[in-house]
Amino acid sequence: MSLAHAADGAALHYQVRGSGAPLLLLAGQSNSHRWWEPVLDRFAAAFTTVVMDWRGTGDSDRPDTDTYSTENFARDAVAVLDHAGIGRAHVYGTSMGGRVAQWLAVDHPGRVDRLVLGCTSPGAPHGVERGPAVRKALADPNPAVSRAALLDLMYTPAYVAKHGGPFHTLGDPAMPAHARRRHLRASARHDAWDALPRIAAPTLVVHGTDDDFNPTANAPLIAGRIPGARLLLIPGGRHAYFEEYADEATPPVLAFLNAQTADGPSA
Repeated sequence: MSLAHAADGAALHYQVRGSGAPLLLLAGQSNSHRWWEPVLDRFAAAFTTVVMDWRGTGDSDRPDTDTYSTENFARDAVAVLDHAGIGRAHVYGTSMGGRVAQWLAVDHPGRVDRLVLGCTSPGAPHGVERGPAVRKALADPNPAVSRAALLDLMYTPAYVAKHGGPFHTLGDPAMPAHARRRHLRASARHDAWDALPRIAAPTLVVHGTDDDFNPTANAPLIAGRIPGARLLLIPGGRHAYFEEYADEATPPVLAFLNAQTADGPSA
């Protein structure tokens, strides 16, 4: 792992693997770079792949300050790219990472080549929120119950039974409570609806058809707001479609990212 520093001095740990054109992978809320572990080799085989620990997670600093927002997470990502000596990269963000990727493409257009937005939302008030039953299950005071609910939202029962874990999408267990609260607030306050039409990067929106954690209906909303965006739905996929359905989801994502070879660099 390497160490970058954000504008406020917060240490941001990141890892670079592979070779080829740069690709930045952005993880979900309350998760470190380990979110991508099950599929990282596939991307590193084709790209110089960068994964990072959000502030509050992994080996990055965990300040208890008002610096947690999807816009600021995007600035943190730019600090990582700067430290890695990468001027422009493809960006693939999933869940909260997709929210952050939206701001990267809007506020830092010169740093984003091709953009993939997975299982994410444009944010309130235009995004489709998870249902009350899901919210109730996730808020259950019994940690075993809430964890089981989250696991079911991420993967199909068949996948869980076959693989048994560990499942790195369930959150960084070492996060302090203040960082968890601030991550939740940052994701909940995300609203890029008015900004999405300003995204100029070629964009692919990907979502599992059975995602109740971040409802699938958000995918066409986002694709409809970004000029020229393509939409890819993964049949049967839940929130962690990129892991469970990697054989279905990763090849078209790689094909989309590699299309720059034929199209030329993005504007």
